[in-house]
Amino acid sequence: MNMLNTPNPTELNLHRLSRVLEISFDDGSNFKLPAEYLRVYSPSADVAGHGPGQRKVPLGKEGVGIDRLEPVGNYAIQIVFDDGHDTGIYSWETLYNLGKHYDALWAAYLEELKEKGYTRKDPSS
Repeated sequence: MNMLNTPNPTELNLHRLSRVLEISFDDGSNFKLPAEYLRVYSPSADVAGHGPGQRKVPLGKEGVGIDRLEPVGNYAIQIVFDDGHDTGIYSWETLYNLGKHYDALWAAYLEELKEKGYTRKDPSS
């Protein structure tokens, strides 16, 4: 484990057709993270903001895909999305926390969309 006691990834698979990033960690956990989820929780400043309470909710990301993954040292990956977004650096800790808290964060995202009056479209249509 690293200094922050975050488990290290043991496997990373990009499933292009289902638009899912699957990541396994050395503590035995395995997460399947949809591209839309990763995009709307990007750690970049244009989504996360520059401080607490500044999060911006990207709308219309149901059909977003991942073009490629680029390693950043041995601690993170950069995800290049097919909508042109490529500024978020996803550390292993960030990916682990996104996986561990998926249900609560996904529910919060759906609530944020509702508050903005946005109706989420079926990405398969």
